[in-house]
Amino acid sequence: MKNLFIALACILVITSCKTENDSPSKEVPSTEAKIAAIDTSRYPEELLNVFSAHGGLQEWSEMKSMTYNMDDQSTITDLKSRDIMLEAPNYSIGSINGKVWIAQDSTYFPKERARFYHNLMFYFYAMPFLLADDGIVYSDAAPLEKDGLVYPGIKIGYEANVGDAPDDNYILYYHPETKKMEWLAYTVTYGQSEKSNEYSYIKYNKWQEVNGLLLPKELTWYKVEENKPTVSAGKTRVFSKVDIDRGGLDKQTFKMPENGIYVD
Repeated sequence: MKNLFIALACILVITSCKTENDSPSKEVPSTEAKIAAIDTSRYPEELLNVFSAHGGLQEWSEMKSMTYNMDDQSTITDLKSRDIMLEAPNYSIGSINGKVWIAQDSTYFPKERARFYHNLMFYFYAMPFLLADDGIVYSDAAPLEKDGLVYPGIKIGYEANVGDAPDDNYILYYHPETKKMEWLAYTVTYGQSEKSNEYSYIKYNKWQEVNGLLLPKELTWYKVEENKPTVSAGKTRVFSKVDIDRGGLDKQTFKMPENGIYVD
C-alpha cells in the first residue's frame, strides 16, 4: 500500500509539471516603463548629426545622473531635475528644487556669485547635449576658420524667461567630417543689463567614452581677438572619475548642509 501511494504521488507530480509546461507561456511584465522615443523634429539636421556623433540624443535622454571631478572639485548632478552639488576643499555649492545654497566655514567664496557659478562648469561639460533643452531657438552661424579647417556653426539662442540668462548666445562649431563638437563660443550676460556681442571661446580638446556617450576629457579656453580665438589661455581643464548612468539619485544628496545658506 505504501508503494502504491508513492506511485500515485509521482504520477500527480509528473502530470502537474506537464500541464504547467504545456500551458502557453505568459509574458513577464517589465519592471521599468518603456522609454518613449525622442521627438527630434524640432532640431536642425546638423545638430542631430552632432548628437549622433556623441552617442545619440536618445541615449542621453535615458541617463539620470552624472558625476565628475575637475581639479580639486567634485560635482554630482541629477540630469532630470538639474539639482547639483559641487564640493571643493573650502566650500560646497548646490541646488535643490531650483534653490541655490552655499556652505563654507569662512567667507571663502562670494555668496553673490554662487548662483552664477553653481552649474557653470556643468553646462560647459554636458555639451553638446544640453543644447537639446526646451526653450532653445536655433539658427545658422558663420563658420569658424581655424588652423586650416572650416568648422560649420550652429547658433543657439533662448526664448524669453528661459534659465538664469536668457540673453546669452552660444555657437557650436563641429568638425566638418567627424561631426564631433570642436569649439563653443558663448556670451555672458548674467548680472548685466543688456546683451553682449563679445564671445569667449572654448576648445574641446579631447573626448572620452562613458557608457556609450562621448563626454569631454579636456577643455581649453582661448584668447580672443576681433571675436575669433587665437591662442590658448590659462591651464587646460581636465575631467576625471566621470560617470553617467541610468541610476536615479536620492533627493537628500542635494540637501543643504547645516552651515549652509540659501543665496536666492
